[in-house]
Amino acid sequence: MQIVEVNDKKSAKQFLDVARTIYKGDPNFVCPLDGMIEAIFDPSKNTFFTHGECIRWILKDDAGKLIGRTAAFINRNKAFNYDVPVGGMGLFECINDKTAAYTLFDQCKIWLTAKGMEAMDGPINFGENENFWGLLVEGFTPASFGMNYHLPYYKDLFESYGFKQFFEQVTNKLDLTKTFPERFWKISERIMARPGYRYENFRKDKMEMFLQDFKTAYDKAWAFHDNFTPISIDDLREQFRQLKPIMDEEMIWFVYHDDEPIAFVVMAPDANQILLYLNGHITSIWDKLKFLYYQKTKGFTRTRVVVMGIVPLYRRLGLESAIFWHMGEAMKKKPHYKELELSWVGDFNPQMMALHKAIGSEFHKRHITYRYMFDQSKPVIPLNAIPTVEKTTLQ
Repeated sequence: MQIVEVNDKKSAKQFLDVARTIYKGDPNFVCPLDGMIEAIFDPSKNTFFTHGECIRWILKDDAGKLIGRTAAFINRNKAFNYDVPVGGMGLFECINDKTAAYTLFDQCKIWLTAKGMEAMDGPINFGENENFWGLLVEGFTPASFGMNYHLPYYKDLFESYGFKQFFEQVTNKLDLTKTFPERFWKISERIMARPGYRYENFRKDKMEMFLQDFKTAYDKAWAFHDNFTPISIDDLREQFRQLKPIMDEEMIWFVYHDDEPIAFVVMAPDANQILLYLNGHITSIWDKLKFLYYQKTKGFTRTRVVVMGIVPLYRRLGLESAIFWHMGEAMKKKPHYKELELSWVGDFNPQMMALHKAIGSEFHKRHITYRYMFDQSKPVIPLNAIPTVEKTTLQ
């Protein structure tokens, strides 16, 4: 076997081609856009390079055939927030061969050790956790946009090497052809009657204002999460730029109390329903025309909640009911949508798990984010649950 660092156009193309090789003939695989993967490793597009670094490799067999790939990275804003310094590995793909997989894992470990790390999480992304995060271990159906898809044998490759579960991520789905529980709507009516609260959907012509409001609410909503770091406005701007081609303004909502942003939800059409036909390519005019053609003829029937948050002081008031009421009214004008994917919720977030259950969602997929301790005698300490906020007396 030969492991090769990706450092030129040829090896970068081979890095992309590994996935197409591994999943060839798999009807459930939707190839991520080449440009989206390459942007992760482009300092001009990925702002994580301002506080981190990464490297990637491809693996070939003795005949020169592509059989695997991986990447390693360090996010210095978070690496030192744990009991030991922690790096990351991800974008992992490999044939069903432990020698090959271990070669890739070892390469990540060697590089991260040289950088002062003592553990690695994986498979994760060199970016925010709404994309390419966690190993799929249950629910081997077509992935929605940005979600990892893997083959069942990957779980054994990770666990036999010594990776231990750090946290579990559950994705649920909601049948939009069914009505929400009546109790849910009664709560929303009561909440919306309260003075001082305002609900507003995103508008592209006020993008900068909404990005600032998102950051304000997000930073407060997730402040009690283990190892939280404030979100970068540049990261946000890039994420919304990527979302723009399929963005529906009525799928992104904000809640304000006395003009202060206190809650948000971002939902987007599942672009993978169209990207399924493009095999990762959307660079030429022809690719873009094909995307528009399939978008018009095949259309979207599934949408995905990408991220949701409520400032702690305003939790347990029922604001989520009011948010879903407004989104429900918007979705009534879009009857072609049949399914809503709620992805993903960590086992450290029991309140959001409870919300998914309350609206009648069903289990859909399970991912695991693993941690590998370089000193295997040290235990993996799971993430703490986000503290439950007691019901407030806010009016």
